[in-house]
Amino acid sequence: MDFPARVSIGGPPVRRTGMTDTTIEPAATRNLDGYGCAELPWSRAHDLLVNGTPEVGLTFFLGTVRPDGRPHSAGVGAAWVAGALYFTSGPGTRKSRNLAVNPACTVSVRLPGIDLVLEGEAQRVADAAEVERVAAVYRADGWPAVVEGGALTAPYSAPSAGPPPWHLYRLALRTAFGVATAEPYGATRWDFTP
Repeated sequence: MDFPARVSIGGPPVRRTGMTDTTIEPAATRNLDGYGCAELPWSRAHDLLVNGTPEVGLTFFLGTVRPDGRPHSAGVGAAWVAGALYFTSGPGTRKSRNLAVNPACTVSVRLPGIDLVLEGEAQRVADAAEVERVAAVYRADGWPAVVEGGALTAPYSAPSAGPPPWHLYRLALRTAFGVATAEPYGATRWDFTP
């Protein structure tokens, strides 16, 4: 189904149209709340990722592991497109070098009314049509990204992104954790792999 959606990639949210969203549903849900609150529906987080109106300057944080086992965290420009979370990173950055050795990662974000942590594996996107589809979302949000040689380039990006080109990654979502920061409160784990 095609419908307008709102995304934010480190700047003001803008409306985009014609993007198909594939709703993913958890295979299992577990209530983590210790105060008697009901479990949170996945739709609460999902709808904010797809249709929400996040604050200007919304930042997603990518957590990776260095080869020696030490953790690393860095802000990334991210977008939810067609049922998946995508982010970019320059090949020489610490986060990309970590992902080349160990693709396991987390992506964390504070959305209106819910803190969200997504766990999974980063998959570098090589399909030209998929890279272009996500680049179009970035362009709609004001970042003039173009596809060159299977990666993204632009006149500028965040300083932490490193120099162009920037690889595009898709998070293969395995587990998500949500903690509500507004009513109705609760804490829930959603598992996306059986």
